[in-house]
Amino acid sequence: NYNSHQPVLCNGPGKLVFGSNVNFGVINSPMFYNSYSYIEARTPNATIIFGDNVHANNAFSVISEKRIIIGSNVLIGYNCHIADSNFHDLNKYNRRQTDPSPREVNIGDNVFIGNNVTILKGVAIGENTVVANGSVVTKSFAENLIIGGVPAKIIKELK
Repeated sequence: NYNSHQPVLCNGPGKLVFGSNVNFGVINSPMFYNSYSYIEARTPNATIIFGDNVHANNAFSVISEKRIIIGSNVLIGYNCHIADSNFHDLNKYNRRQTDPSPREVNIGDNVFIGNNVTILKGVAIGENTVVANGSVVTKSFAENLIIGGVPAKIIKELK
């Protein structure tokens, strides 16, 4: 189960797993009155796992066709989006078909994700890493880093 300070819509035939003290929405934060959190395990084989002490701000969305793992003690800013699929085949002849190759997303423990961040399929973010506001994360990063940009790159190593 989870705690919510704004509406949370859970959708899809897949599996959702919530650790203890998982929270969605922040009172008196941007988009509190005009948004909701959206969590969808879109396929029967899709799984989304939230570790313990995850705090997601307003307008958070996570959509899986395969598997997304969000570790423990993770902070997520407002208007963040995580997906493990393109949702449509990139082949121009099969565009109306679903993505044939979704790839797992894994967010390590104690990661801090800033506002307006998008994390795309196949990404792993190592523990203790900070993702700067407005970043689009298209590849994996090790632990103990500050990353940011479009596409995200290493800004600094954390000691």
